[in-house]
Amino acid sequence: MSLLGIVLGLGLLIFFAFRGKSLIWAAPICAFVVALTGGLDLLPAYTESYMSGFVDFVKSWFPAFMLSAIFGKVMEVTGGAQSITKFIVDKIGSKRTIFVSVLCGGILAYGGVSGFVIIFAMYPIVLGLFREANITRRLIPATIMAGAFTFSMSAVPGTPTIQNLIPMEYFGTTAAAAPIMGSVCAVIMFVGAVLWLEYRAKSLRAKGIDFDEPAVQVASLPTDKLPNPLFSIIPFVVIVVLLNFFNQDIVVCLLVGIILCVAMNFKYIKDIGATFNEGAQSAVSAIMNTSAAVGFGSVVKLVPGFAVLTAAVLGIGGSPLIAESIAINILAGATGSASGGMAIALEAMGESFVAMSQSSGIPLEAFHRVAAIACGGLNTLPHDGAVVTYLAYCGISHKDGYFDMFMVAGLVPILANIVAIIMGTVGII
Repeated sequence: MSLLGIVLGLGLLIFFAFRGKSLIWAAPICAFVVALTGGLDLLPAYTESYMSGFVDFVKSWFPAFMLSAIFGKVMEVTGGAQSITKFIVDKIGSKRTIFVSVLCGGILAYGGVSGFVIIFAMYPIVLGLFREANITRRLIPATIMAGAFTFSMSAVPGTPTIQNLIPMEYFGTTAAAAPIMGSVCAVIMFVGAVLWLEYRAKSLRAKGIDFDEPAVQVASLPTDKLPNPLFSIIPFVVIVVLLNFFNQDIVVCLLVGIILCVAMNFKYIKDIGATFNEGAQSAVSAIMNTSAAVGFGSVVKLVPGFAVLTAAVLGIGGSPLIAESIAINILAGATGSASGGMAIALEAMGESFVAMSQSSGIPLEAFHRVAAIACGGLNTLPHDGAVVTYLAYCGISHKDGYFDMFMVAGLVPILANIVAIIMGTVGII
């Protein structure tokens, strides 16, 4: 009965996520189902177990979520992100439209800019590149997402993204864990995405599907009003260096990055208070949903059926990295959130993975990197918040744009995840 309750709770969570409902209120309902069928006292299950998981995650990660969102917003408002993108395009050449667009998104994400902000900074420039190259607009969401939510989010060693930082709490690792594995998988994701998008651009053009002007034009900052790109990239470099070479907490890294960005581009900010407000508000929404998912996981691991479920997942056979990948992929898909799915899995089974690392001899660094890569697979389902945001902002329907988004940000990362499992199992990290 308890196991059935977990399945029902997860099924209900998936239903709410697909319907676009907030996990802030949906996750407690799902946890209630799990608690009821698991024989737990309902009120303590919510006020103590659920809220403990919820509050602990907020306590640990809200500063990072908030500062990351504010940094991204400052980079957007000042034109810093747009300036860096334009600089890279000018240096590499606009003729390599897809390659340079994916690269720009990756660089911005690696520098600490949230993937949800990157679309606003890059879209005007990428739109112009696609117009010049006569590539259909339906590929723009997938192209920007390939840079913002794949190799730079999970695989490149030292990336300051939340998805790469969360495993550190459970495994005691660093942001640069498993550098060889991460680098190889990053190349697979980058090259795989570019090759697919190039193929699709040619294929669609052959069918007569060319560039078409959007119904609504998106304004961008005039070129002569953008900050110096070399100055704009300094905060990026400082964040990465402080995190990976001086082992500073991500909160310190992001705070320094924000201060530098504001100081060097202050004249480009019309209202610094409003900028900080927008960044902070977006962070509240993101962490509340992720924390709600963690709270759900905190209740699940208390019911008797969880032991059965854990035994089933961990007893799949083969490398324990397979079990970790499957658990995280399924939960990321269920919640429509890479960080949320990973947080549930590691909150519920993190200690089991640590034990499996000790018994198998596979380093925890491998578990860290596989977890980060795995969360960026099935999370790219139609109800994923990033998918919805990107398509809506670009004015592209799910019918026209989603397939390519899943290919570059879903299937390609899953293939890279398989390579990561193999490398981790044989000891190449």
